[in-house]
Amino acid sequence: MVKVTYIRPSGDAVIVEVAEGISVMQGAIANEVSEIVAECGGTLACATCHVYVDGDHAERLATPSEDEQEMLDYTASPRMANSRLSCQILVGPEVDGLVVRVPPTQL
Repeated sequence: MVKVTYIRPSGDAVIVEVAEGISVMQGAIANEVSEIVAECGGTLACATCHVYVDGDHAERLATPSEDEQEMLDYTASPRMANSRLSCQILVGPEVDGLVVRVPPTQL
C-alpha cells in the first residue's frame, strides 16, 4: 500500500493507503474523494479527474502520454504545469507520499 494525500478544494486533506497497481483516480473513488468526478471511469475520454501534483512528485511520475496531454487541454479548471489526469497516474512505490490537489471544478 502507498500513501496518497488528496487535498480537496476546501483545503481539507484526505490521506489514504492506496493499493499498488491501481490509478490515483481509482484510489480517490474508493476513498470517497467525491471532487474527483471520473465521468469516463478512467478511459482517458474526459478530464474530470484532473489534479495538480504537488512539489517534486511531478518529477517522479511517468511523462504524460500524448493523449493525456491533449485531454488536459479540456480541463474545467485552468491547466497548469503540474496538471495531470489522475486516471493516468499508476500507484507504485515511486509515488509513495504523493500529494495531489483537486481543482475547484471538474465539470
